[in-house]
Amino acid sequence: MGNQTPLSGTIFLSKLITQYAYLHERTVGGQAGEYIKQIGIKTGEWIESFYSDKEELWSPDRYAEVIVDLKNSIGGHFQISEVYHDRVIVKAKACPFGDIVQDAPHLCMMTSSVFGGIAARRMGYGKVNLRKRIALGHQGCEVVVYFQPTDEEEGVEYKDIPVTPVNGNPFIWEEETIQHLNEELRKSDEMVLKLLDELEDLQRQIKEKEIETLKMD
Repeated sequence: MGNQTPLSGTIFLSKLITQYAYLHERTVGGQAGEYIKQIGIKTGEWIESFYSDKEELWSPDRYAEVIVDLKNSIGGHFQISEVYHDRVIVKAKACPFGDIVQDAPHLCMMTSSVFGGIAARRMGYGKVNLRKRIALGHQGCEVVVYFQPTDEEEGVEYKDIPVTPVNGNPFIWEEETIQHLNEELRKSDEMVLKLLDELEDLQRQIKEKEIETLKMD
């Protein structure tokens, strides 16, 4: 077996998820990230229930402790880097998916949406920028989460995210969310069809020019 990492349930599941995500992205295109985002928002709310009651506001320190703990609990190696009243910065030496995440870098949207969704519910607002990503070949990850709108740097905003009622199930998907995902998928399909039409038109123009060239000869 050489130096290959021994097979385990965690490694197998990580590979299975990343390969599914890879195929999903190849199937639906760039909209795959939106699906991951919605799943991450729901999953983040479920994870919150392990730390405190619903709708309880957190301090920046508490928020940072939770997002690091949840990542480390599922196999990551995260640590708090900086904490301010308006933002926190965390870093990681290892991803819960391991280096396998490079098979499907858009899975990083799961980190963004989990962190951002929790920030929106517990801090009132979240804007997440994935500064560095193991999935893109960086040595580690660096993530900043803002608790107030800012133009200081780019990021994905999370705000006005609904909170599931007490004793409710966050994984019961609202019809509105499903319709939104269907609409995004429809846009993706239309974009692909448009590209195909443009390719066919280009091929037609090339053939016409070839015919004109032959006639001139």
